[in-house]
Amino acid sequence: MQISGRILIVDDESSAVKALETLMRREGFELRIATNGTAALAECASFRPDLVLLDILMPGMNGYEVCKRIKETPETRLTPVVLITGLSDSESRIRGINAGADDFLSKPIDYNELLARTRSLLKLKEYTDELENAESVLNSLAYSIEARDPYTRGHCERLAQVSARLAERLKLPDDQIKALRRAGIVHDIGKVVVPDAILLKPGPLTDEEISIMRRHPVVGEKICAPLRTFGSVLPIIRHHHERFDGSGYPDGLNGDFIPITARVLQLADVYDALTTDRPYRKADTSEVALGIMANEAARGWWDRALLEDFSAMIRSGAAASAHGFDSNAAR
Repeated sequence: MQISGRILIVDDESSAVKALETLMRREGFELRIATNGTAALAECASFRPDLVLLDILMPGMNGYEVCKRIKETPETRLTPVVLITGLSDSESRIRGINAGADDFLSKPIDYNELLARTRSLLKLKEYTDELENAESVLNSLAYSIEARDPYTRGHCERLAQVSARLAERLKLPDDQIKALRRAGIVHDIGKVVVPDAILLKPGPLTDEEISIMRRHPVVGEKICAPLRTFGSVLPIIRHHHERFDGSGYPDGLNGDFIPITARVLQLADVYDALTTDRPYRKADTSEVALGIMANEAARGWWDRALLEDFSAMIRSGAAASAHGFDSNAAR
C-alpha cells in the first residue's frame, strides 16, 4: 500500500533538491521546497508537512537551528525531521540529536534507504496524528461536560494551570507536570454518565445520588484508558477524590498510596470548589478557602505538607488568578 504525505525539502543546493524532488514526486508525495532556514520555518507554519528532509549546511540559519525551532514550536513539535549531511563525525550527530532530529542520512544519499526511512517516519506521524485527534475528542467531551453547568465555566483550564504550577514548584518530573495539564482537562470526564438532575442539583445529594456521582472517577479512567499516551494521566483521574486518611473514593487509598499527582490535582480541585459561586452558596475568599482546607487537612483529608506548598503558592500569586476554582468538583 502506497503511503501518502506532505514532505518539505530544505536544501540550498539546486542539484540536490532536484534529485530529491524527482524521487519524491514519483512516489506520489506532495512537496514543498525551501532553500534556507527562514523559508523552511515559514513553510512549516503554512504547509504543515508530515516530514522534513533538512540539509545541515546552509548559509544563514543552519539545519541544527531550523530543527531546534521546529521541535520547540507546539504546532510542529511532532513533525519528523531527517537531517541530511555530508558530516559523519559523532559530534555532528550528537548536535542533531540535541536539536531533536528523528533520523539522519549521509551524503551521498542511498535513495532506497531514503524511501524506507521516509515511509517509516510517515507511518509514525500518522500514528501520532491519530493519538492527537483522539486526545482532542476527549478534551471536547470534557469541555462539553463542563458546559452543562454554567457555574463550572473555566474549571478545566484552571485546574490544568494551577496543578501544573504546583507541580513545577514541587520540582516534579516533566512527565508528571504534563500529565497534570492533561488531567486538569479530563479529570471529570466520567461525569458524562451522571444525569443532569444529579450534576446540577442545587442542594445536598441523597445516598443513592452520591453513589452514582462517585462512579465518575472509574468511568473516566475507562474512557481514557485506550489512549496509550494517557498512562500517567489515568491514576490522577481515578484517585483525585481519595483522601489522605483513606476516607475518599473510589478505592479508599490513604497517605502516600495516593499518587502525588492526584494529591496535587485534588488540592486545586477543592480550592476551586470553595472559591467559585454556586447556586446554593457564594464563593469564599482565598484566605477563607485556605483556612477551610487547613482545617480539613487537620482532620486527615489532605496531605498537610503539600497543602502548605499550595497555600504558599496561592498567597504569593504564583497561581495566576487566586479567584475561582469550580465548586461542583468537590462532590
